Amino acid sequence: MGILLGLVLGLGLFLIVMSGRPRARGAAARAEAGWARDLRETLAQAGIRGVSPQQFLLISVALGLVVGLVILAFSGTFSLAGAFAVFASFMPRQLVLRRRRSRMHDLREVWPDVVDNLASAVRAGLSLPEALAAVGVRGPVPLRPAFTRFGEDYRATGSFTTCLDRLADELADPVADRIIESLRMAREVGGTDLGRLLRTLSTFLREDARTRAELETRQTWTVNAARLAMAAPWIVLLLLASRGENVRAYDSPTGVAVLAGGAGVSVLAYLLMKRIGRLPEEERVLRR
Repeated sequence: MGILLGLVLGLGLFLIVMSGRPRARGAAARAEAGWARDLRETLAQAGIRGVSPQQFLLISVALGLVVGLVILAFSGTFSLAGAFAVFASFMPRQLVLRRRRSRMHDLREVWPDVVDNLASAVRAGLSLPEALAAVGVRGPVPLRPAFTRFGEDYRATGSFTTCLDRLADELADPVADRIIESLRMAREVGGTDLGRLLRTLSTFLREDARTRAELETRQTWTVNAARLAMAAPWIVLLLLASRGENVRAYDSPTGVAVLAGGAGVSVLAYLLMKRIGRLPEEERVLRR
């Protein structure tokens, strides 16, 4: 136990030191920036603010270590504790992805209302910054804070382009990207088709939301059943771990191989299930 605690402490200190080091140059830095950018975007889409990718990684590792220590104290088996520690370290990401899907589903229902508000404001003669800031007052409740912060930023800086970039980063949504780029182009080059463009976009978004809602309803029960089927063997294993003669079998090389094989099959089956049941998601092709 003392050796394990020493390893945990050393790993924690290593992660703290590495998180404070300056970023490297070249291809490694670009890869790290891409990984951090993707995770930051996922956190933003889940509505989680104030948590950096590095902090999220530390939380995941810490949770895995805590669960591993608890299982080790409960069963006294390193292989069993390691298996559950690995699964636990991925739980924060799965929770974030689940929250992201739920939030994106909710926002998909209200984006047409945002577009309608913008179209009405443009038709009423408001400037584009005023139209966006007005969404923070009269728009859908889930999106009001982001557009309110846009209005505050614009009043503080007066830079429409910079405030649009911040709004796009905060929303991290492909629909928001399309709206923002349409407004940016209208601001820079002018034109009289913005109102018609927004009305057409609103109609398209409503049809898309209705179609996706029907598909998601049909696949939800299948996905939940597959998740339960994957978790069931590990729940049974955890219950069996309450008896010492059961867990001692996993201290042998054969037991470790059985655990590793079971974990591999579970992960492969889960990924295959997600791949088969995944609906196509719109990518942020207009992300800057």
